[in-house]
Amino acid sequence: MTGHGAQLHTAGSVSGSDLVRKHAFDVYLAPARRSGDKTISINVGVVHRALALNNRVPLVCAALTSRKFLTGNHLRLVSKTGPPSGQSTTVTYTYELLEQEKENKQLGRQDAWNRLRGALKDVFAELGGGENYLRNERANFYGPGKDR
Repeated sequence: MTGHGAQLHTAGSVSGSDLVRKHAFDVYLAPARRSGDKTISINVGVVHRALALNNRVPLVCAALTSRKFLTGNHLRLVSKTGPPSGQSTTVTYTYELLEQEKENKQLGRQDAWNRLRGALKDVFAELGGGENYLRNERANFYGPGKDR
């Protein structure tokens, strides 16, 4: 491999997915936001060639559709063209560039859900974890003197 592709296998380097996401941001997203575009399209094959990758098409596809890429860049995937497998250099993703305010509202809902999900985390930790709590509850459900 040559170019950026060689970095995929060196210890402590940026991951291949992060490399793809950074390239997409630098080459597509930042210029589109500066020019006020509402949508952009990114072709998997163009990214794959630009990064001099070798047989890493699935990695490029995964990186360009990951939650990290979409939420981190305030994007909504609106369409995907290409073969049904979705793993080809002919795949092109089209994204809507969301406004910060709209994205923040969506993230606020997600944060509220995450706070609610973690509400009993400390309680379960004190009891040895959720699985341990459930195991003890099941074991003591029919305690001494309780009918079965």
